[in-house]
Amino acid sequence: MKILKFITAGSVDDGKSTLIGRLLYDTDSILDDQLEAIKKANRKNNDGTVDLAILTDGLKAEREQGITIDVAYKYFQTEHRKFIIADAPGHIQYTRNMITGASNSDLIIILVDARKGVIEQTKRHSFLAKLLELKKVLVCINKMDMVDYSQEVFENIKADYQTLAERLKLTDVDFMPVSALKGDNIVHPSEHLTWYEGPSLLSYLETIEFKEADQQAWRLPVQWVVRPQTEELHDYRGYAGRVVGHGLKVGDDVLILPSSIKSSIKSIELAGVDLQEAEDGQSVIVHLADHVDISRGDTIVTAQNSGLVERNFEANICWFDNKALDTNQIYLFQNFGRTTKVKINEIIHKVDINNQEYKYGEGIALNDIGRVQIKAAEDISFDLYQDHQATGRGIIIDPRTNLTVAAVMIESVA
Repeated sequence: MKILKFITAGSVDDGKSTLIGRLLYDTDSILDDQLEAIKKANRKNNDGTVDLAILTDGLKAEREQGITIDVAYKYFQTEHRKFIIADAPGHIQYTRNMITGASNSDLIIILVDARKGVIEQTKRHSFLAKLLELKKVLVCINKMDMVDYSQEVFENIKADYQTLAERLKLTDVDFMPVSALKGDNIVHPSEHLTWYEGPSLLSYLETIEFKEADQQAWRLPVQWVVRPQTEELHDYRGYAGRVVGHGLKVGDDVLILPSSIKSSIKSIELAGVDLQEAEDGQSVIVHLADHVDISRGDTIVTAQNSGLVERNFEANICWFDNKALDTNQIYLFQNFGRTTKVKINEIIHKVDINNQEYKYGEGIALNDIGRVQIKAAEDISFDLYQDHQATGRGIIIDPRTNLTVAAVMIESVA
């Protein structure tokens, strides 16, 4: 059964948590004890019904304020598909949390309040969807019950968003009118939206398929060198990691990056069973034909498409820290198991989220997005983000605090 990973995004009080709660409630995906806890919470909507948003507001501060602060993950399934939902915060100051949730999602549901239309946070989240190259954007125009289910309101907001999508070059966008509070068009079609001819939200999520992308060359970031050194396994040497991409087979010629040492795949092992080929996402142990020096943080790649090994590159970043980016500071860059000292030599530009224009000569502070030039202390193996998302991204860590201060998407070699 296929798994669909999606994230909900939007401004404060657009109804993201309520939409997820309604989706879970109307599909009978809430356990009895959860439902009882919701009722005991005594948080009611204006019409006296139980506030389903409590389902995803796990933090005490979220329940007290009625907002989402952290990313909340929920899991459910139907006969047709399994789902992993990320409920992202709507506040500007939690943009970093939204980036975290969206980085592993296939689809983003952007909620728009039918009374407000396209606003700043709509533009911000749409820009992030493009930046992260999410496969699909679904714009749910929510709170249709508060505008008398007006088709005119829906069409006007749709036209406004299409203008924004053209400017951002978002090409795969769908639109849907809903009322998360009332349950209109969430699981079942709504008698109030007879003018809408599309599917309900659940039907859409169960049937959505994505365009087949070109299969990406495989990579195996080494997480652990397996050397039991027991009497039974005296000569055993394997390299454990999760396969990224397609085509890892026994007999493949490989390179070990960043050293560029050559070898070939002798065998592949999964839970004690030998495989001839490993699939994308499988955690395996590979054995090489040669005894070579490999450590955690190295990457085994196909010799036919080995990616890049560089020290200088340009990247888009989203800044997470309360302290602004300091071009005089030494940071750490981490991708998979390798951590390397880096210096951000130059801030090329910052992006104005409202109009998607570049600002030059300005610093980058909390929740800002911009393009920077990074110089590493040693060679780093990577792919460009547009070519291979999993190996084209990483994080920046401040060694003084050990905090993650930025998400990184590598765009070009400097």
